[in-house]
Amino acid sequence: MESSLVTPALVELLAGRIIMKQILRPFCCLLIVLALFAPALADTIRLKDGSVIRGQVIAFKDQQFTVLIGSGAQGRRSRTTIYVEDIESIEFDSATTAAASALANEDTATTASSTAPVYQPPRNNPPPDTSNNPPPRVSNQTLPSSSPTFFTIKVAVRADNANNGWSNSGLVVRKGQRLRITATGRVSLGGNRFATPAGIPGTDNDKLMRTEPTGALIAVIGDDNDDFLLIGTRRDFVAQRDGVLFLGVNEGNLADNTGTYDVVIEAEAGGGPR
Repeated sequence: MESSLVTPALVELLAGRIIMKQILRPFCCLLIVLALFAPALADTIRLKDGSVIRGQVIAFKDQQFTVLIGSGAQGRRSRTTIYVEDIESIEFDSATTAAASALANEDTATTASSTAPVYQPPRNNPPPDTSNNPPPRVSNQTLPSSSPTFFTIKVAVRADNANNGWSNSGLVVRKGQRLRITATGRVSLGGNRFATPAGIPGTDNDKLMRTEPTGALIAVIGDDNDDFLLIGTRRDFVAQRDGVLFLGVNEGNLADNTGTYDVVIEAEAGGGPR
């Protein structure tokens, strides 16, 4: 058998290892705590029209960002899709820096940074130089005004009573902004009753809009008023106030409801006063 002598060098080596373990143990615990709390932080998406959406960017595909919105109470979070050309910038929270870097690598290589990256959409190429071209002919006809630009948000609206029956679209609407909302899908209202976003006839004294069809898609701007709007399968309207856009189902008893409506929101970019 081989034996080793306990020399001063060996004692010093063992003592160094013990000290390193004692130093690294609280550091590892701190990393575990940060990993547990990181998902609660949110990213900030600023749109070109001035709107601000806060949520968690989870995917980027086909020039579209997928964002989770809401606190996740009772297991519910809205999923929103935003086109890249409608985004001014994205400020990623430090907890999602790794996800932001993965998204950016799909288009171009990025360098490592200790701060959260800010996504800037690519700028359009400058127009060609036409200084040498002859001036165009001027006619007496009045040129039509340019059509407004809309950006799109997709939301799944649940029919049950999660979050008091309202789905947060994540869109902050401004007074005077034009909105176009379309909806599809089929939900169960309980009691072997089913409805589409247009709703079904029926008496329900507890629903929010008593004179409108039961199970129809409805909306409200802000969480401090009862100015409900009937959306149905499609509606084009101008916002009459500022606030977050919420969507829900027009029925009094939501406890036994299941299913979702697939909603597409088209909001005018730069519409309304800032």
